[in-house]
Amino acid sequence: MSQDKLSEFVKAQATELGVPGAAVGVLLDGQEIYASHGVTNLDHPLPVDEKTLFPLASVSKTFTATALMRLVAEGKVDLDAPVRRYVPELKLADEQAAARVTVLNLLNHTAGLDWNLIDDGEGDRSLAGLVAKLHRLPLIAPPGARASYSQAGYNLAGRVIEKVTGLPFEQAMASLVLEPVGLADTVYGLAEVMVRKFAVGYNRDDDGELHPARPWGAFKEGARGDNPGGGLASSVSDLLRWARFQLGDGDGVLPAAELHRMRERTVGLRASTLGDGFGVCWFLHDLDGLHGIGHGGSGNGQFAELLIVPERGFAVVSLANLGPDGYPFNQSVVRWALENYLGIARKTVEPLPYDEGQAQQVAGRYEIDAMNLDIATDGARLTLTVGIKPEIRAASDEEMPPDYPAAAIGFLPGDEYIVTEGGLEGQRGYFSRDADGAITGVDLAGRLFKRVDRVGGAS
Repeated sequence: MSQDKLSEFVKAQATELGVPGAAVGVLLDGQEIYASHGVTNLDHPLPVDEKTLFPLASVSKTFTATALMRLVAEGKVDLDAPVRRYVPELKLADEQAAARVTVLNLLNHTAGLDWNLIDDGEGDRSLAGLVAKLHRLPLIAPPGARASYSQAGYNLAGRVIEKVTGLPFEQAMASLVLEPVGLADTVYGLAEVMVRKFAVGYNRDDDGELHPARPWGAFKEGARGDNPGGGLASSVSDLLRWARFQLGDGDGVLPAAELHRMRERTVGLRASTLGDGFGVCWFLHDLDGLHGIGHGGSGNGQFAELLIVPERGFAVVSLANLGPDGYPFNQSVVRWALENYLGIARKTVEPLPYDEGQAQQVAGRYEIDAMNLDIATDGARLTLTVGIKPEIRAASDEEMPPDYPAAAIGFLPGDEYIVTEGGLEGQRGYFSRDADGAITGVDLAGRLFKRVDRVGGAS
């Protein structure tokens, strides 16, 4: 394991993409190496290192799921039980769904819940307050019918933890997981972040200028409703400790069988760059015959990535503070580490030639509760644009990340596609059809965007 080579790669990639600060860690056969680049803050710079905190965004879900698995091991939660056993006040847009949805449905994203409720800044912003509003959230499928990534599902899982333990979610997480594993720098809330060294996020505007991202990560004052799905901050060194725990036998926190159960496939994923399926929370990857588990996270000007290969005692962590280019930076780090430390080279996927007839079929607007996704054709290429709904952006008094600009996509066999440029380059997905063959939705990043109209032509 060469630290010099890793450092050279991290520096070169961060410089090429203009990432202000990045931290990377690799674990192999018990040995850890780190490589950092840049500074925590362009205006008040400190060097990034393995102890610098970054928002984990959705990597936080792996901690929430592990805590719930500890409650399962202790006989306090049944994965196959309806959520209403623990949260009897739960109401969803459909009563049958509310009665049927199970704890496992939350943990493997098969609850049928849309992505998330948008925080309107009003009312109770706790987990209890979020659950009280869940009847407003659209349902995209019956429970168990398919996987579609849901932040709301994990926030509801956090409420299960609160109800079962009788503790506020953050205290329960500290007791169940964070303190027993020894994660002293993995924290919720700005009060804990601000007494440690942390990386400011940045977004690039249309002119290429970098601007600090506000608010910091998901840490909005008084808002705890998103903590289970995305509220942690941590460092590369703590995340490698987390990886060691996941590779171990439970360390007295929970039995090895329950910990390793999280790696077992519970549902498949089609045409997703995120993985081939879900275990309990973890995205599952086939890496040239090796079994990988991982999770990524994206926040306001911040990106995180964690990949573990249990058969080789391997893990790689990459954290970067730039949107949207932190995503391709992290992906390049993971690819480089797999190739240089495990000899695994990920194959390049080549799209099919452009097909105008097929392009016209899929051109249109698609949406989830928070975002629009537009697919358009100019007769020569197909593009995908995704961003926050204008009415949500206009109504918010907080800065939101910029939209992803239009990027070319190419068709793959079987109504699948791949993004071929931009900040989402390499992302794969697929189009859904109804019984009559009409396009009804598109999957991107594990989420189903439902079609709302046809727009055609260039955007």
